[in-house]
Amino acid sequence: HIVKDGLRRMYGYGLEKDTPYGEDVFYYLTVYNEPVPQPAEPENLDVEGLLKGMYRFSEYETAEGDDVPRVQLLASGVALPWVRKAQEILAEEYSVAADIWSVTSWNELRRDAVAAEEHNLLHPDEPEQVPFVTEQLKDTKGPVVAVSDFMRSVQDQISRWVPNDYTSLGTDGWGLADTRAAARRHFHVDAESVVVATLEILAKRGDVKPEVAAEAARKYRIDDPTAVAGVKQEGAGA
Repeated sequence: HIVKDGLRRMYGYGLEKDTPYGEDVFYYLTVYNEPVPQPAEPENLDVEGLLKGMYRFSEYETAEGDDVPRVQLLASGVALPWVRKAQEILAEEYSVAADIWSVTSWNELRRDAVAAEEHNLLHPDEPEQVPFVTEQLKDTKGPVVAVSDFMRSVQDQISRWVPNDYTSLGTDGWGLADTRAAARRHFHVDAESVVVATLEILAKRGDVKPEVAAEAARKYRIDDPTAVAGVKQEGAGA
C-alpha cells in the first residue's frame, strides 16, 4: 500500500490534472537487518491510517461484560513482534487487554499534528483541525505504551498529542555487544519489558496494584541481560 501510494503521488498516477508530473514529495522505507516473518494483512485494514502513520493492527477482544484493565501498545518495525508477545503475556498472566497499533511513521504523525496546529493558529475562526494521532486514540481505553528500536525521542515526538497517559521504551544509551535478545533486554524494549512498563503505568493509574508490576520486574529479571542468554527471538538469535 505504501509503495503504491508513493508511486501514485510521486509520478502523478491518478492525481488531478494540475499535478501531471506528481507531487513534490519523496518516499523512503526503513529496512532492518533482521529476518522477521511478515504478518498477514489484518481484516478490514485501515489503509488510510496505514498511509497517514498508524493503524490498529489487533484489538484484544474480551468476554462481554468482562471489565479488565486495557492498554494501547504502539510499535514500529521490528518492535511489532515484541508487543504481540507482550499482548499474549498480559492477557494470560495478568488479565490485561492490550490493543496493538502498527506505527508506519512516527515522523508523519508529528508532521500532521504540527500542520493541524499551524492551521488552527492561522485560521482561528474556522473549525479546529485535530491531529490524526489524537483522532485515532481519542476513543480508546487505557494508557499508551510506545515502543520502537529507535531512541525514545523518536516516538516521544508525538506524545503531546496523545490524549491518554503515555510512556515509551526505546534504545537510548550505549549499546551492548551481545545477542539480539540480550541487547533488547539491556535496553528494556523486549516483550517482557513491555509487560512491566504496561503494568507500571497501569499501577500509577490505580488499575492494578503496584506490587503486581514490581513482582513482574523481578520475575522477568528485566535488569539482567544474561537472563535471556540462549533465548532466540523472532527472526534470528544474534
